[in-house]
Amino acid sequence: MNSALQNLSKSELIQRLTARELQVDKLLQSLSNKDRLIAQFQRMLFGQKRERFEGDSAQQSLPFEQQQEATGEPEARHQETITYVRKKQSRENHKGRVPLPDHLPVEEIEIHPEGDLSQMVCIGTEVTDELEIRPARFYIKRYIRYKYAPKNSESGGVVIGSLPERVIDKGIPGPGLLATILVDKYADHLPLYRQRQRFLRENIPIAQSTLDGWAAQAMDRLEVLYQRLADETKAQGYLQADETPIRVLESPKKGSCHKGWYWVYHNPINRAVLFDYQPTRGAPGPKRILDEFKGYLQTDGYSVYKKIGDRKDVTHLACWAHARREFERALDNDSERAELALGYIQQLYAIERQARKQGLDPAGRKELRLKKSLPVLNAFSKWLLDEVKTVLPKSQIGKAMAYSITRWDALSGWLYDGHLEIDNNLVENLIRPVALGRKNYLFAGSHKAAQRAAMVYSLLASCKVHQVNPQQWLTYVLENIMSTKYNDVPSLYPQNWKDKM
Repeated sequence: MNSALQNLSKSELIQRLTARELQVDKLLQSLSNKDRLIAQFQRMLFGQKRERFEGDSAQQSLPFEQQQEATGEPEARHQETITYVRKKQSRENHKGRVPLPDHLPVEEIEIHPEGDLSQMVCIGTEVTDELEIRPARFYIKRYIRYKYAPKNSESGGVVIGSLPERVIDKGIPGPGLLATILVDKYADHLPLYRQRQRFLRENIPIAQSTLDGWAAQAMDRLEVLYQRLADETKAQGYLQADETPIRVLESPKKGSCHKGWYWVYHNPINRAVLFDYQPTRGAPGPKRILDEFKGYLQTDGYSVYKKIGDRKDVTHLACWAHARREFERALDNDSERAELALGYIQQLYAIERQARKQGLDPAGRKELRLKKSLPVLNAFSKWLLDEVKTVLPKSQIGKAMAYSITRWDALSGWLYDGHLEIDNNLVENLIRPVALGRKNYLFAGSHKAAQRAAMVYSLLASCKVHQVNPQQWLTYVLENIMSTKYNDVPSLYPQNWKDKM
């Protein structure tokens, strides 16, 4: 082998060495990817939903992860005797089955023993509850209006009973059916073509175009409620904002879909939610809602938000969850520094959990943050400024440090007021139904249809945060919105309707 190498020219040797180095790099990269995937699976299996960071000592091993073994005495390890004490659980500690809710109607079925009971006396009963369901059924609501005519033809004309307000004038569907169609699609992610199968199973021949038209006309009725909500959102003094894409079939390019965007706004104080569809993710996207906004704006690091946050009447707040994710990505690059940074962030979140656990009001939250969070921030800031000088700017740990340093004032802004949140997770959680929905119905038919969907998403998200049954609420709104005065429209908001229940 050595003689063969000696016969090679210098250029050939360099080529062979370069090829070997590339092979080594690929092997190292594959090992790094394996370790990264294992760490990711560990966080998915054992981590908490709030993405709380835990150090390596707290992580558990995966059942398929190969453990490093000591090199000595392999036989002795197989001959270990493992003993344990099994403690039998007493029935006193068993909580038993969760009782069925009291609000459900009860249908009683009495069962008597078979045979001749004339010489016996009843000494008691045993009750067995069973949760049952009657599937939703279609029925016809028939209005029979009586006509009256005066006995004396000269005393007046014919009178007839008035129909209640109809959601769709001269249309077939009632408000309950329309509410079901919208809730099934936008809350339970059931596309209209699948809903049509339910009609066909009941031998109700409804065309797909008819179902589409019903949904569109029902959403048009909600526009006055949505516009009032949009006007009020513009006047909020604290908003969290984020955006998510939606494919739209209407496109200037033949054979392709347009990529539109839902811009989502949330006020954590009064829990108002607004989805606004815009064809672009650029600067015009948030213009409709944020053009005249004044107050606290909490977002991720997207540049469009930064331009709005630079206005003198806007205080831009950043998101610690996004900063934390940058350091999590750096665990493979520089685990020591990344873990130290994540430790500081973990302390900040622990203080937030303490405030929630104690049920502190905004003044109490601010006081606790200034007492405990501010020293952690100061120590973290000093550490970042010292360490950033010793890392490569284009490395993942360098990018993570730069992300936090360049946004430090915005990341520290939540200390100003006890009403403010440490991160943007609340608005991100509201976007998840859109992600689930677009996996099922894939796209919106047009820009107008996407905006209609934004209206429904806004209202159903409000139902969710205020724990309102969307089916009951939407049925009530469709029954009453046509007869509600504009000044009384806020009484139809989910949170206000809940107070009437």
